[in-house]
Amino acid sequence: MHIFITLAAGVSTRNGKDSYLGSGGFRKRKHDNFPHNQRREGKDVNSSSPVMLAFKSFQQELDARHDKYERLVKLSRDITVESKRTIFLLHRITSAPDMEEILTESEVKLDGVRQKILQVAQELSVEDMHQFHRAITTGLQEYVEAVSFQHFIKTRSLISMDEINKQLIFSTEDNGKENKTPSSDAQDKQCGTWRLKITPVDYLLGVADLTGELMRMCINSVGNGDIDTPFEVSQFLRQVYDGFSFIGNTGPYEVSKKLYTLKQSLAKVENACYALKVRGSEIPKHMLADVFSVKTEMIDQEEGIS
Repeated sequence: MHIFITLAAGVSTRNGKDSYLGSGGFRKRKHDNFPHNQRREGKDVNSSSPVMLAFKSFQQELDARHDKYERLVKLSRDITVESKRTIFLLHRITSAPDMEEILTESEVKLDGVRQKILQVAQELSVEDMHQFHRAITTGLQEYVEAVSFQHFIKTRSLISMDEINKQLIFSTEDNGKENKTPSSDAQDKQCGTWRLKITPVDYLLGVADLTGELMRMCINSVGNGDIDTPFEVSQFLRQVYDGFSFIGNTGPYEVSKKLYTLKQSLAKVENACYALKVRGSEIPKHMLADVFSVKTEMIDQEEGIS
């Protein structure tokens, strides 16, 4: 009996590999007997076949789409940076003696931003904008924020989406030296007109970010002894908050998410107006900013605790 078991074990381990049979064992696969370089043998694929030609065209189309997406991401980044610089420039108005000079300089910066948007419009001249919207939405929101901030400083009102879109209609004369990216479509070259429309979501998100800049403007105004601006900003923010309240949870997720930040900005501005109204006459103007900043920190701590 012992000899029979030994012979069976020797048979199962021949060829230097285990080939245990039975329950729980391993069965040697058939292709293990062939060399590795002979396991996969096939004929050369015909590169001129209709299937290969179709897949090559798909590859070229996908590569072109990915390259365009990356170009739009870079343009959106440039639009975001230049728009932020415009906003920082506009914040100097509260302390600058000449407001018109800063507004003129901000208009020049916004013209440079529109040249970048013109390049975006040329890239999307024959494309569906919604397929590339994710690549440009950040820059468009920042542009809406900068334009609406400038418009509020000038008129103390909110710029409409139609007014913003009218500024984004470009003709051949608007294609300046800064724009070196030609249009990809011959028909657009002949027509010489490009346009890019701000979507309602981009407009709402840009206006929601505007409230934070107005809150900072209110702080700077109080620090410079300006008592009228905080009340104007407070009334404007109440109207904006009421408008967003009508949207509620029916709008996009990003809009409802920024509604909380808008409410915080409104509370801080209203707190500043309360301090000015109640204690403004007894506190020197150069100390109003300190009182306001202390109350703002108290509000932030209470919200963090709750």
